[in-house]
Amino acid sequence: MAKSVSPDAISVILSNPTPDSSTDLPEIVVQVLDMKAAGNRYTFNVSDGKLKLKTMLQSSLSSEVINGNIQNLGLIRINDYTLNDIPNKNEKYLIVTKCEAVSPPLEAEFKVFPPSTEVKIEGSGNMMKPKQEVITKSAAQIVNEQNKNMAPSARMAMTRRVHPLASLNPYQGNWTIKVRVTAKGTMRTYKNAKGEGCVFNVELTDEDGTQIQATMFSEAARKFFDIFQMGKVYYISKGTLKVANKQYKTVENDYEMTLNEYSQVEEAVNEVAFIPETKFSFVPIDQLGPYVNQKELVDVIGVVQSVSPTMSIRRKIDNESIPKRDIVIADDTKKTVVISLWSALATDLGQKLLDMADESPVVAIKSLRVSDFQGVSLSTVSKSIIEINPEIPDSQKLKSWYSSEGKETSMEAVGSSFSPSMKAGGRSLYTDRVTLDHITSNPSLGEEKPVFYSTRASMTLIKPDQTMSYRACKTCNKKVTEAIGSGYWCEGCQKSETDCSLRYILAAKFSDVTGGAWFSVFNDEAEKMIGCSADELDNLKSQGDGSDYQLQLKKATWVPYLFRVSVQPREYNNEKRQRFTVRSVAPVDFAAESKFLLEEISSMKA
Repeated sequence: MAKSVSPDAISVILSNPTPDSSTDLPEIVVQVLDMKAAGNRYTFNVSDGKLKLKTMLQSSLSSEVINGNIQNLGLIRINDYTLNDIPNKNEKYLIVTKCEAVSPPLEAEFKVFPPSTEVKIEGSGNMMKPKQEVITKSAAQIVNEQNKNMAPSARMAMTRRVHPLASLNPYQGNWTIKVRVTAKGTMRTYKNAKGEGCVFNVELTDEDGTQIQATMFSEAARKFFDIFQMGKVYYISKGTLKVANKQYKTVENDYEMTLNEYSQVEEAVNEVAFIPETKFSFVPIDQLGPYVNQKELVDVIGVVQSVSPTMSIRRKIDNESIPKRDIVIADDTKKTVVISLWSALATDLGQKLLDMADESPVVAIKSLRVSDFQGVSLSTVSKSIIEINPEIPDSQKLKSWYSSEGKETSMEAVGSSFSPSMKAGGRSLYTDRVTLDHITSNPSLGEEKPVFYSTRASMTLIKPDQTMSYRACKTCNKKVTEAIGSGYWCEGCQKSETDCSLRYILAAKFSDVTGGAWFSVFNDEAEKMIGCSADELDNLKSQGDGSDYQLQLKKATWVPYLFRVSVQPREYNNEKRQRFTVRSVAPVDFAAESKFLLEEISSMKA
């Protein structure tokens, strides 16, 4: 028997805006109308035949629409939801957090008409129905009427419930979340035009494994820094949300949270603690290149090939000895990579992996930093999470591959094709090889996120009158300003120094056989091409008539190099332009270059 729309379903939703587990709700089956895509979510109206309500589907349910389970004019059963007010409007909208498809699309919109008075005309067998006046009411009017008719005790029973993180958005009013602290940053100080302050952030994870970053400034930072402890569970309310800055976000969430001094944070004590499910976003080993020396952390999964003994590394900053252990993993791209485990991960889980090494366990690791050591290598950070033989499909797939063919397959280190002089390149300079014309003729490159290419070109023009360097802190390399009195003030180190160094930051034109483009070049790469440090070049400029300075720049031009270049858009005078940045540079190895060109010729003949 086909399911039908639940009578007065919208009224039931309006009278129970925030149901919790103790709320005994009838079955809510509604029809989907006017479905539209909104980013990675879907919006539509739900109808019970009498009333309609604006609705948004939680992003995790978007796959139900993509797979065709939820369709326009179809019926869905709503199992959990949140009803919110639309700011500055006397309207409400529904966020569906759990639902299931009940029926495929109906032929038309389902409508319920009020009972009518039948009039029989004498002398004929016809029955006529007079036109009925239908009075429509907005959702807000219905809610107000229901609240007025509700007894005080009933209104008090409508208690606030815990919201899943996936249901939160900037337009919500009151909400309460229950989350575990899975990462806690250090307290940092800053100074700007408004004055001095402090800031720190935490990463919060709920029972479903959804994460969000919460940031606190000044008073709120001092208030909550000692309250938030790693691994503990808290109830949090009275915070605000905004769209996350993709450049700085550290978790997969469209929004980030800000807590102020009036926010409420309460530890969940004497309750059964939940262990949030770890959600991974794996990067195949052969695709780690673009992440080298970037801020973004990566997740990887692989079969353990080897585990080294623990070694002790002395940290330069405080001379403290830190335990370290290296493991090598491989995946079905037939590439291997070295992962350095630090501190407790090296001594505890590292020892467990050493004991299991003969069994070739699968490890899934969340939040790893990618560096250019040995070409490409990975390193754990304070918030890294390691799971051994996790019960997830990716792990089963990898085990199956390794037992069937991977065990006998010849593996290659992902950084094996790098030359020793390459820094921050991320990938072999013989992969993704393109001409400059390919980059400059496609203005849409890098619109969503930076893209990386390798190219061979020569620096053909350096404007000698440009400011080619900046004053930098000798400790952290950040820009310094002249301090009051004497010396230089470093915002990063929050201290004054008597001396500073110069670091390159310049624009230069590069050319190949197809054309030219202006690249931004930073210190390490510029030093290799110009042949001296920024301090040494500045000394040449200040000596004599500047002829040595001009000669040094001239010697740097028309020398062929291999480059790894990033492409991303930027706005200049309200005009969008592409920005090309040199990420790595290496001299041309003519033997390797000849081999590459012969392979290119062979592929053209095939």
